[in-house]
Amino acid sequence: MSGVFDATTDPALRSWVPVPAECDFPVQNLSLGIVSRAGESPRVGVAIGADVLDLALVAEAGLLEESLPGSRVVLSGASLNALLGRGRSAWTALRARLSRLLAVDDQTLRDVPGLVERALYPRTQARMRLPFAVGDYVDFYSSIEHATNLGRLFRPGAEPLLPNYRHIPIGYHGRSSTIVVSGTPIVRPCGQRRPDPQRGPVFGASAALDIELEIGFVTGPGNALGTPISIAAAREHIYGLVLVNDWSARDIQAWEYQPLGPFLGKSFATSISPWVVSLAALEPYRVAGPVQEPEPLPYLRTAEAWNYDIALSVELQSAQMARAGTAPLTISRPNFKKMYWNMAQQLAHATVNGAVTRPGDLFASGTISDVEPDFGSLIELTWRGAHPIRLPDGSQRAFLQDGDSVRLLGHAGGGAAPRIGFGEVSGSVSAADLGTTSTEVNP
Repeated sequence: MSGVFDATTDPALRSWVPVPAECDFPVQNLSLGIVSRAGESPRVGVAIGADVLDLALVAEAGLLEESLPGSRVVLSGASLNALLGRGRSAWTALRARLSRLLAVDDQTLRDVPGLVERALYPRTQARMRLPFAVGDYVDFYSSIEHATNLGRLFRPGAEPLLPNYRHIPIGYHGRSSTIVVSGTPIVRPCGQRRPDPQRGPVFGASAALDIELEIGFVTGPGNALGTPISIAAAREHIYGLVLVNDWSARDIQAWEYQPLGPFLGKSFATSISPWVVSLAALEPYRVAGPVQEPEPLPYLRTAEAWNYDIALSVELQSAQMARAGTAPLTISRPNFKKMYWNMAQQLAHATVNGAVTRPGDLFASGTISDVEPDFGSLIELTWRGAHPIRLPDGSQRAFLQDGDSVRLLGHAGGGAAPRIGFGEVSGSVSAADLGTTSTEVNP
């Protein structure tokens, strides 16, 4: 690991809030999200152990104002955007204050009558909301393993990587209005597809619904129009990371994507995890990425390590498995550290033409794949359906069926090092709304 431990990531830190073994949310994490309980308005909370600490109530008690001026307003809103807009100095100060308040030897919270009883409660009681309002959404294509796999699938016998891949972080602009929080049901999309290449297109429900395991970063203060964000300035603009499932209708995508790229096959739903893990919490797990050959152009060159050692997994459960009480099947375990293009390069490239970022913009990594069999999408795992996955209930999957549930998990560290986890991003597939115009039935 090339990252370093600071006062808030010190492995020796302990909290007065109980933290179960191998929990995703020790005091070194301090992930933020938007939470509410019955009868309460959404507000900012911090995950600690198996609990949530309501930061709006902590701010009302006057315990955060010195580190975050205006904390009563910033932390009582229904999104993290106001905090994101404050910038890195505010993020650092708030994190340091929360670390101190939750430390095992600190009595400050417990000395305020009734505060802990009102503000600290089990995460199972929390309704998780979308953590930030997404203004713009960009999805990249930054795993060279994933790009190589798809190249071999779609261009057999040819060079799998297109000529530009090793020179620029490739991406597309997605649809921010269909980004949803973990647990939101995913309706099977409809659209045009061409199942028979000898015939014209048909309209109907996607028969090739897929997942894409990704990690996304959320931006903070933003830049002025016409002013790029340099690699050196990237850390001032990136607050933290979330897990991302970029649901994909491969058959709709295959028909529409030439010559302009993804559209309806991608824009129907993208799920993100509800807790945002700060770059500060992940600092000890920062590592060097793969050697880039040829060397990128100067504006894309990084002088420091920008990859992160984050272990990931994909779980799949059919409706029949759920009814029988059969645990989900883990179908892949890639790692984020091998991404060819890192997030600093992605942000620098996305703004090099002067494009503007704002607080809450989401930039996803693209599918994270590793060496076989740890791929981040079903199209790779089943090799476009040629080698379907066999589930414990005896059924097979090339792509997702109605009633299937997918859960993505991720964490850094663990064991002797603090486990910095993301929780999960999950979703279940429900049947398409075919309306009256379809010529096909739901697969």
